[in-house]
Amino acid sequence: MISFLRRARRALRNQPISYRTHVDDRVFLEQKHSCPSCQRHLTNRELASTLYVCTHCAYHFRLTAAERIRYTADHGVFYEHFGELETVNPLDVPNYSDKVATDCAKTGLREAVLTGTASIEGRECVLTVMDANFRMGSMGSVVGEKVTRAILLGAKKRLPVIIFTASGGARIQEGMFALMQMAKTSCALQELAKRRLPYFVVQTDPTTAGVNASFAMLGDVILAEPGALIGFAGRRVIEGTLRQKLPDNFQLAEFQLAKGFVDAIVDRREVRRSLRFLIDAHRANGRAWPRRVLR
Repeated sequence: MISFLRRARRALRNQPISYRTHVDDRVFLEQKHSCPSCQRHLTNRELASTLYVCTHCAYHFRLTAAERIRYTADHGVFYEHFGELETVNPLDVPNYSDKVATDCAKTGLREAVLTGTASIEGRECVLTVMDANFRMGSMGSVVGEKVTRAILLGAKKRLPVIIFTASGGARIQEGMFALMQMAKTSCALQELAKRRLPYFVVQTDPTTAGVNASFAMLGDVILAEPGALIGFAGRRVIEGTLRQKLPDNFQLAEFQLAKGFVDAIVDRREVRRSLRFLIDAHRANGRAWPRRVLR
């Protein structure tokens, strides 16, 4: 395990840090045909072959949940669970239902997370992927419920659980219903730990606020994509509270790695291999995980 973390650090040591911009990188690419970080010319076709990683500066573009699954699961095969759950408006917030419906139509998702089972280089697992394009990946009651059920599914089937996080935090329109999900998901992870089953987190841009303060920081091993924004409160809020200038790379994955909040930064093109290694390294008693037909 230690050698894996050392190799991951060495691989990233000589790569430039690609700082995040405040624009939608996919929209920028479509309009400017260039990378928002280094401004070099790029095309969608070129990026699709590199998993949407800039070939010039290693800038990691944001992915949809469907793209993430296609690039991570073997042959893109994913068996969805709990997809029937839909968001309601528990506090009768004006226009909330309309906004959710708009995001459903825009993304083709029912909520900001997909949960199910898949194989990664032949290793079965429970795979959960968040999508920042749906209400900025915010965690409401349905997102929390789906994540909780996915974790308990892993405990029931005795499979490792992997979560790709991407979130702006708890969903304000659901108030305490959203905040309760932090405790609920954390309690579910205790059931996984009792059964000595591994839980791995891959933090992508952005992973912030309530999600970061709960299941995103409770992984047995926490990986992060280069340049991902990872934190709790916003930069301006912290600067206003502390009344001091923060470092330029504050809350980037590289900063969190240096401070010990992240175990390794892994290039997207190496994530499958890294997860395979972690699953094998956490096998119970050195034996292989039980083989089964996923459904």
